[in-house]
Amino acid sequence: MSSKADISIPKVSFKEINTIAIPAIIAGIAEPLISLSDIAIIGNVDNNSVEALAAAGIVGSFLSALIWILAQTKTAISALVSQHLGSNRIHAVKTLVPQTLALNFLLSIVIYFVTAFFAEIIFSAYNAEGLILDYTKSYYRIRALGYPFTLVTFAIFGVFRGLQNTLWAMKCSLVGGAVNIGLDFTLVYGIEGLISPMHLEGAAIASVIAQAVMLAMAFYYYIQKTPFHLKLSFTLNPNLKPLISMALNLFLRTLALNIAIYLANAYATDYGKNYIAAQSILMNIWLFFSFFIDGYANAGNAIGGKLLGAKAYTKLWNLSKDISKYAVIIAILLVGICTLFYDDIGMIFNKDEQVLILFSSVFWLVLLMQPINAIAFMFDGIFKGLGEAKYLRNVLLIATFLGFWPTLILFDYLGFKLYAIWLAFLVWMLIRSIALVIKFRRKYLSNS
Repeated sequence: MSSKADISIPKVSFKEINTIAIPAIIAGIAEPLISLSDIAIIGNVDNNSVEALAAAGIVGSFLSALIWILAQTKTAISALVSQHLGSNRIHAVKTLVPQTLALNFLLSIVIYFVTAFFAEIIFSAYNAEGLILDYTKSYYRIRALGYPFTLVTFAIFGVFRGLQNTLWAMKCSLVGGAVNIGLDFTLVYGIEGLISPMHLEGAAIASVIAQAVMLAMAFYYYIQKTPFHLKLSFTLNPNLKPLISMALNLFLRTLALNIAIYLANAYATDYGKNYIAAQSILMNIWLFFSFFIDGYANAGNAIGGKLLGAKAYTKLWNLSKDISKYAVIIAILLVGICTLFYDDIGMIFNKDEQVLILFSSVFWLVLLMQPINAIAFMFDGIFKGLGEAKYLRNVLLIATFLGFWPTLILFDYLGFKLYAIWLAFLVWMLIRSIALVIKFRRKYLSNS
């Protein structure tokens, strides 16, 4: 795409977009599918299923928040690799990649010990108490052992995406998801005469093993298929400082994002165990949709960075229109499927009547947001590939502290409860989508 002939073509082909997007969709949904399978299995255990589901939801939200915040080197390394690929200078980042992997590993070790030690304080801040708090602590301390596996795997996935290949990440994710689901059933429920039921802790062990399997596969593809190596150079790559700067801005952006998710779960927990159980289901479905739609955002990330490196601005503008259209179509299809099975979806995760009533009363609002989410996620992905980390940071700070939080406070005061949470998310996504579209049109349409 860096050649003159390629640049003269005004559009990236549908095939080229989907070569990256479809494997990215499958890889992306593997992670939320693991969480969905966890809460579906945990939510149907015989003993204390509502408390177990609530604990899994709280821990799952905290884990997702922390991993999203810490894994921003994945996006930064993807952007730098794709930009250097587009400008035919991939040799300039060969020492950067192993340095980034080492940085992620060391960071994950520190975070594990700090958060495991303060687990009770952390989950008390989510308003968890009694049996739910006990469950969250034991579940988290096992699940968090997977931090090094996950953060290094994500960084490697970023390298793959920068090289315009999401197929390898898809294969790793599918195998990891299959291992996790199989071990979930085995360890949570047990095998009579062989393995005693481990309840919530069994699900945590299953996740850690699955994450280790994914890392082993990722290393295989990294060593065998990419131009990079694991040899660590102690001479810092010149691109390491820009990478850390980009990662820090994305860190702050993702921190703001996860403050919104934290507030949602803290408010829901304060409303009562049935509310946080229903919120856990709603949030995991929302995350599943997000990761599903995010496949095209990953295509925008990878191809956008490459087009920027090649200075192919017309292609970049047309790419933004095409992937937005595809993502909105996918969002509408997902909404249609969920509408057809509206009353049955909640029963997959829990059978408690009060939890299901709360879930069904709010689920329509989650569905309503999906086309808006699609636009926000598309431009978010493209902006990451273009290295626009500062603007993404500012948008999330404004959306969270001037949009989400005031809306949540207002509607909580009016007694809307779960509706308050999801109306706040609606405002949050509207601000994100509108701000990104306006910025992209102003900056890149004029160059196309």
